[in-house]
Amino acid sequence: MDPALSAVRLTVQEAIHTLSSSEDVGHILSTLGTLKRYLGGTEDPALPEKEEFTTIHFSAVLRCLVSKLSPGWLELSPDGQLERLWESFFLDGPPDQAFLVLMEAIESTAGPSFRLMKMARLLETFLSKGRLAALMEEQCRPQTKPSFFLVQETLLSKVVGLPDHLGNRLQQDNLTPFFPQNYFPLLGQEVLQALKAVVSFLQGGLDCSVSFVSRVLGKVCIQGRKKEILGVLVPQLTMLTQESCLWQRVCWRLVEQVPDRAVEAVLTGLVEATPRPEVLSRLLGSLVVKNKKAQFVMTRKLLFLQYQHTTPMLQSLLGYLAIDSQRRPLLIQVLQELLETWGNSSAVRHVPLEQQHYISKAILVCLAHLGASELQDIRDELLASMMAGVKCRLDSSLPPVRRLGMIVAEVISSRIHPEGPQLKFQYEDDEMSREMLALATPRPAGACSSETGGPSLAPVAMETPVETPEKTVASDVPPAQPQGSDSELDSDDEFIPYDMSGDKELKSSKEPLYIRDCVEALTTSEDVERWEGALLVLEGLVYRSPEATREVSVELAKVLLHLEEKTCLADFEQLRQRALVAVTVTDPEQVAKYLTSQFYGLNYSLRQRMDILDVLVLAAQALSRPRSLQRLSQHGPPGSGTSCSPALAISQPGNAVTPNWQLIVEERIKNKTRRFSKGCPRRELSGGPNEFNSVAGYFFFPLLQHFDRPLVTFDLLGDDQLVLGRLAHTLASLMYLAVNTTGGKRTQRMPHQPPLC
Repeated sequence: MDPALSAVRLTVQEAIHTLSSSEDVGHILSTLGTLKRYLGGTEDPALPEKEEFTTIHFSAVLRCLVSKLSPGWLELSPDGQLERLWESFFLDGPPDQAFLVLMEAIESTAGPSFRLMKMARLLETFLSKGRLAALMEEQCRPQTKPSFFLVQETLLSKVVGLPDHLGNRLQQDNLTPFFPQNYFPLLGQEVLQALKAVVSFLQGGLDCSVSFVSRVLGKVCIQGRKKEILGVLVPQLTMLTQESCLWQRVCWRLVEQVPDRAVEAVLTGLVEATPRPEVLSRLLGSLVVKNKKAQFVMTRKLLFLQYQHTTPMLQSLLGYLAIDSQRRPLLIQVLQELLETWGNSSAVRHVPLEQQHYISKAILVCLAHLGASELQDIRDELLASMMAGVKCRLDSSLPPVRRLGMIVAEVISSRIHPEGPQLKFQYEDDEMSREMLALATPRPAGACSSETGGPSLAPVAMETPVETPEKTVASDVPPAQPQGSDSELDSDDEFIPYDMSGDKELKSSKEPLYIRDCVEALTTSEDVERWEGALLVLEGLVYRSPEATREVSVELAKVLLHLEEKTCLADFEQLRQRALVAVTVTDPEQVAKYLTSQFYGLNYSLRQRMDILDVLVLAAQALSRPRSLQRLSQHGPPGSGTSCSPALAISQPGNAVTPNWQLIVEERIKNKTRRFSKGCPRRELSGGPNEFNSVAGYFFFPLLQHFDRPLVTFDLLGDDQLVLGRLAHTLASLMYLAVNTTGGKRTQRMPHQPPLC
């Protein structure tokens, strides 16, 4: 072994022994000064000795210094010399080892203490002096240590998770720089400084790598802090890449080396933070062509699977694809796929309106970036997709969906037939329409500037070959005629529009008329419309056909309990619950037995168990009401005359819903009739037996049987205490609803004994 290296090891061992045992401040300062030489003090040692100390012994020295930290030890030097020398080892030594020892000491220190706060303050100073940038700069240099990758993983976890670690340890004493909203912008500045060092290395002819910085950026974006870090990075990189090709290559390499699992988060953040497509092109280069994951995110995920992004972001993304000739074929492919989705009748029915609006805007932006020659090459595909999309959208009952179809069809027809007759529709000229038409303005220079405006454009006296059922005209609106002309006499403005508020959407399959048909449709049918129709009419069929319901009540309850949503049906959970309540009310004994037995069954989720409790309470409430009120709550729609005016509905039993004009006439007669004496109106309430009396036991007692017996997947007295609280509430509700139930006391409470004690 080299004698110099042996001397370093011997010196470190003696220094650690002295620091651990000595209380002489002079001896301690002398020992620390000896060790400080190896960090570049006044007397620089030879390079092998310095490398030996910083590589092998430095961490052990730092841990020894942390173990000696206490108020009494620092007060050995009243002038603060010992404290400054102690801090210099962490601030002047290798940043990676100092950072790891600091984090290790903070995480291992128990409770609020002087040592914990002192280490936290030192870490704050470490960050403020730019040592984090020095740490990342060190990781960008070529490394030959065998444990380099393990150390990098640890550093990556600690650097990105620093706010979480410090927040967990310091709790209410946490320092402001460690808050996420403050730390991640600082981390962005440190990343920028590390990239500047990389550029300097490259300009000096040295090898380096930005892999560690890419992983830091990716992990921060995955954790949801992309706005904080990219809000600092993107403006600076925008200026640096404007005139330097070397900076552009560094940015390209930075994004290319982001791990695959972080590509989506990083690209989404960059597209959101980048103001213009040319800036995005400088930052990403041709990444979308080289990386399949990036191509999927940019051309599929951000366009088809997400629709919360803003219009400027959409323009920046599609403009990035249109700027470079290598990426332009992807823009054409994106347009074809967007039109295919836009013209899909199933998507028109089930996709949210916001997503349809988003896809329509993307189509218009793509058309604005493509030239006439490129559109002519795919003219047939565009025409076929347009015709299919217009047909299914004009058949829709939603005015916004029809308007989107009209605007997009106008723009497509004007771009693929710039010289021929143009397709024109009549629609409301509002802010959305103007925004959509503005997006369709051609971007490339020299592109055909077709008129894609609304009805206020110049007249073109040509008929369009496409005829649609409503809101289409053969040509543009003619110019305004002078008053008193024949065109004014032929105007139909005085006609009142037909009220279409009560229209229903036409469906290809009929709604089921019988209970068994509903059961079959909900279990075996692949027809989505028939499945939806069965669920919509099931509650009414159950109340109208009680005998047929009792024949299949348990089977129907089983189907409804396990029913899952196949489509985006509005109020699915409410429809399912109301149908299950109706079945329980119609056949309470059998269905209550089934539901209470399934409450303690295996392979049920907590949601299903709580659904059972809700259904039992609602059914018991319905059974305990008088029959007249029960019918009123079942058949009276909210907001109708029956539910708003129960006195009128009861006074006229032959007419369930009183016409509006008759109410007005009766109100006028009552106001104009003079009465000399008027007693207090009294109306006897209709009475009837409480139907919940005879079946209360089937609801109550089985729920108490096994509450203290844990199952494999269900433990009321253990982890599932949420359901225990709901169970207690359900039992209390059942006792309240059965308050007037008559029954003798029993010595045994069995599920087959319906009376409630």
